[in-house]
Amino acid sequence: MKTTNSEHKILIDELLHLLNGGNAHADLTKALSGLPAGLRGVKPDKLPYSIWQLVEHIRIAQWDMLEFCKNGSHESPNWPDDYWPKENSPKSDEEWNNAVKQIAADRDELAALVRNEDLFEKIPHGDGQNILREALQAADHTAYHVAEIIIIRRLLDAW
Repeated sequence: MKTTNSEHKILIDELLHLLNGGNAHADLTKALSGLPAGLRGVKPDKLPYSIWQLVEHIRIAQWDMLEFCKNGSHESPNWPDDYWPKENSPKSDEEWNNAVKQIAADRDELAALVRNEDLFEKIPHGDGQNILREALQAADHTAYHVAEIIIIRRLLDAW
């Protein structure tokens, strides 16, 4: 079944909304808003990661998905070791701020691909992936980990 221009625009609009954290869940900006710097590296009892580790994991994974879409010679980091930082906390406010800014910039670049590329065309260097699949995966992955950030904040009485 072929989609109409109107249906295609609806799909793009919904994908962009999802990438930006809309509908039924909080976005990353809201999840991080007002977080005290001292809690970035805290691991609540029996949880394997801190908010910093989740933020950095979101950054690395989203960057990898974006680069895969754009660059046929991109080599993904080794899974899972290179997708998760070893350190519980960022080294500095600058490292934290840079990670958060890169997440936003890469999300914006992925959104530009959604707006400007054929969503359904197979990525030439992939094995069946397309921009639609990668955008959905990036949005889903981020939403999943944003929920974990909110849970950690609740456990730390910081939500």
